[in-house]
Amino acid sequence: MPPRLRDGDLVGVIAPAGPILPDRLRAGLDRLAPHLHLRVPEGVTTSTGYLAGSDERRAGELDAMLRDPDVRAIILARGGYGIARILPMLDPAALRADPKPIVGFSDGTALLAWAARAGVRGIHGPVIGQLGELPDEDVAAMVRLLRDPAPLGRLPWPLAPIGAPLAAPREGRLVGGNLTLWANLIGTPWQIESAGAIALFEEVGEKPYEVDRDLTHLVLAGGLAGAAAALIGELTRCHDPAHPDDGTAAFAAVDDRLRHLALPGLRGAPVGHGRRNVALPWGARAVLHPDGALELLEAAVTS
Repeated sequence: MPPRLRDGDLVGVIAPAGPILPDRLRAGLDRLAPHLHLRVPEGVTTSTGYLAGSDERRAGELDAMLRDPDVRAIILARGGYGIARILPMLDPAALRADPKPIVGFSDGTALLAWAARAGVRGIHGPVIGQLGELPDEDVAAMVRLLRDPAPLGRLPWPLAPIGAPLAAPREGRLVGGNLTLWANLIGTPWQIESAGAIALFEEVGEKPYEVDRDLTHLVLAGGLAGAAAALIGELTRCHDPAHPDDGTAAFAAVDDRLRHLALPGLRGAPVGHGRRNVALPWGARAVLHPDGALELLEAAVTS
């Protein structure tokens, strides 16, 4: 676990995936400025098609933040695509030598998995470009995770059952994030460890059959082997215009696949690409309770 942020600590902002529009960057920075001291490199708004510059630029920017002793945490500017391309260029020894939490989600799932393989806990939470649209409580939740070494405990979320029945509490490490990224990491050195885990899934813009396809691929490839339970966040815009539904088809696909695995779960976590994205400690021990509660037993940072 990396050390907590203290007053005056610097937080680096990086763009390791897709490009961020300057106005979205500014809106997100404005939300964090009252709480954190931010370092924003000049190249963070670089745009080369669907990438925030070359692989070398993006990897170099991240590497500089990892090696800078004044930078005590790192937050992604946005997701999109591109992080998997630079993972082989990153040196995990730099993060192990000076642990600092990395905050991100979506394409950032790959970077959180890389950090976990390096032995350092990250935070599945909002990117800068999303912060301008989130409620104050989600901004505060991310800042708290960076500063407070106390576990979050039971979260006041109205979660509903999905998959196999949750007859008893299930405890495990909370890992995962974007479903597409989890599936794409299968067979790589940064494949997410599922044994004994509570598998967190969220998704955006995938049709219900595509959600089914990724989960089926995970099952067939052993990517969910030994998982203790599943926690399902937002499935944003996961519908098929050719087959209109009331928004439940994607969740029905998840329910079917989880039942096939005899894996219990809860759905409704305010996590992902929707109106909410509450930060959670990636890899922390957590419990799913039969009464529909998520309990965090560990924090993201240590004192």
